[in-house]
Amino acid sequence: MAGAAAEKAYYRFLVLFFNCLLTFGSYFCFDIPSVLQEQFQGNLTCPNGTHPNGTERNGTAGCVEGLGMTPEEYNLLYAIYAWTNALVVIGAGFLIDKLGNRFGVFVFSFLTVLGSSIFALGSHFRGTPYLLPLMLTGRLLFGSGNGSLTIVQNRITAFWFKGKELALAFGLTLSFSRLGSVLNFFFTQQFESHFGVQWTLWGGTFLCVLGFLSAIVVSVLDRVGMKQLGLDGVIQQESKKVRIQDIRHLPLRYWLLVLTIMFFYNGVFPFVADASKFIQDKYPGYSQQAAAYIAGAVYDSSLVLSASVGILIDYVGLRGVFAVGCAVLTLPVFALLAFTFVPPLVSTVWLGITYSFAAASMWPSIPLVVPQATLGTAMGLATSVQMIGIGLSNVVVGRILGTKSSELKIPLWRWQQMMIFMLANTIACIIASISLNIVDKKQGGTLNRMTKRSSPEPPAQQPGDTAPLLNEGVDEGPIN
Repeated sequence: MAGAAAEKAYYRFLVLFFNCLLTFGSYFCFDIPSVLQEQFQGNLTCPNGTHPNGTERNGTAGCVEGLGMTPEEYNLLYAIYAWTNALVVIGAGFLIDKLGNRFGVFVFSFLTVLGSSIFALGSHFRGTPYLLPLMLTGRLLFGSGNGSLTIVQNRITAFWFKGKELALAFGLTLSFSRLGSVLNFFFTQQFESHFGVQWTLWGGTFLCVLGFLSAIVVSVLDRVGMKQLGLDGVIQQESKKVRIQDIRHLPLRYWLLVLTIMFFYNGVFPFVADASKFIQDKYPGYSQQAAAYIAGAVYDSSLVLSASVGILIDYVGLRGVFAVGCAVLTLPVFALLAFTFVPPLVSTVWLGITYSFAAASMWPSIPLVVPQATLGTAMGLATSVQMIGIGLSNVVVGRILGTKSSELKIPLWRWQQMMIFMLANTIACIIASISLNIVDKKQGGTLNRMTKRSSPEPPAQQPGDTAPLLNEGVDEGPIN
């Protein structure tokens, strides 16, 4: 349709703006427990002679009133999210392929609202047997929606910006999601100190509702735009059928890449989940708010660097070399945290930088090592394996840190064991990434070609709802 608004640059950037808003609230919600770990693991009641919220009286350590969770139960909140994502994300990909982006964006954004609502509701049942089941159910539904919502978000971006400003669009999408994470680390503790845990969790739910409203706007813009471009009927007729048997044809390079991704992320997300409490327990003089700021520096770095790093690696290539380099350079992070008292901000900023480069080099490598026809299956399976690894790591960390919440501080030897576990994952990542480079070199060196001009071009196809989830210039996969 000549002169259609949907053909103009402003229209696709309008779609991009509301598409970015889809996950802003859910990324804010995801790490609220990390900022409020003291409150989640705090005592149900404080004895006489102590002040709530960790203040002191007569030199006696204060008492933190909270939900009464053990460290193991707290880490289970993150594990259940990861495992749900692992199970749901492949089936969600099939549903989105079959029923379209508009169906996916509506259903999965609604699940984030429902899940965050039940999670917030559960906090009202502290001291009862209902607290943990309700909050785990909320995280389960929230995880079902959020990981799948990111897939739809990436697909919408890929459709509207394919062959245009794709690298920029994906960079902005990731940065906006990370902005939600960063603002959570900056403001949640202050909000909780004024309004309490329950209202803080309901505030997170409100942000998820804004994401749901954005989903409605994106659906309308997408539908109107498709009609103006004359593609609506074509897309309704397209239905990609992915067979489970396709998994057998995925190459060794793919599986080594999946292991590299899993082991790297096993060190990032379980660490961030417990980082605030770790900083307060190990390093003297840090308030809960300051500890949250420092823990959030992992995401601050990603927010600042993600767009530019993605474009840089998309242009330079050398993805395999970057993957090894990121893993090697992450080793000192956990070594510093385990064995020294170097200010923790050094380690969290350092981890944020390696995380940004890892995300930009590892996830966009998947389309380079699998056939175009199996790309959707490959992306879903990689996300599933990644989530299973993160979930298991959360459980292991919970066991390492102990099962009792009676102690105000977790002993430092337990924290050191946790960091050694993070180190072990990073070493496994180095082994997997080196193996990946060896196999890749024997099979033509696709990952380490110097520029994207050398990359194999995907076969021409009609633009539509079944556009590849990730093609080029993608900064990160379904969990960012």
